[in-house]
Amino acid sequence: MAQVQYYGTGRRKRSTARVRLVPGTGRVVINDRDAQDYFPYETQLLILNQPLATTETQGTYDVLVNVHGGGFTGQAGAIRHGVARALLKADPEYRGSLKREGYLTRDARETERKKYGLKGARRAPQFSKR
Repeated sequence: MAQVQYYGTGRRKRSTARVRLVPGTGRVVINDRDAQDYFPYETQLLILNQPLATTETQGTYDVLVNVHGGGFTGQAGAIRHGVARALLKADPEYRGSLKREGYLTRDARETERKKYGLKGARRAPQFSKR
């Protein structure tokens, strides 16, 4: 018998996360590793569990994630976005609470490119009159 699965894609900065929600006990697996082993900081675990806590579905789904690109913080944000989208497919009733918390909105902020003649994106070389 086919098992019910809900998919969601999340993005943040340079990270892309493909999230799969499967009915289960609440374990989180990221790139075939446990979430506690994958993320170095506790705050990143809290970030990715926020949509589950908001919808009160923390122990009902196993979260299986493939994520690549970016750093740990961007990846945690991408997973949060993907989990929120997958929860929306699981139950459209969650839309109001997820939208109110801002979990369905793609954070579009990216690093600004470095321009020629400058030392950074906006940092100009030091000016001296003489």
